[in-house]
Amino acid sequence: MVEHDSHTLDTIFHALGDATRRAMLGELASGERSVGELAQPFAMSLAAASKHIKVLEAAGLVRRDVRGRTHVCSLDPAPLMSADQWLGIYRRFWTDRLDTLERLLRDSPPPPPKTPLPGKEGE
Repeated sequence: MVEHDSHTLDTIFHALGDATRRAMLGELASGERSVGELAQPFAMSLAAASKHIKVLEAAGLVRRDVRGRTHVCSLDPAPLMSADQWLGIYRRFWTDRLDTLERLLRDSPPPPPKTPLPGKEGE
């Protein structure tokens, strides 16, 4: 079983627990963005966007590079691997359960045909 650093996972899942931050990560998946570009779809101030970005930085999901007066952010997907490995435990659990259910359903005799109740045939 893969060992996971609890604090690291807590920080990653905290960062992913907010829809705004998940959307920002989605934007960064297609390339670098300035803080202003990340803030724009949410009609939020640069300060509010920066707070979200700091949470993503603390989780190691985002790197910020200062270029003159512009702060440019980029995605660092490596920490997502820890989260994916942790989720993989439960992915295997559900896959095993669903495979068992499929076998049970496949190996079970078919249900008997339904017969209409007397007096209910035309309804």
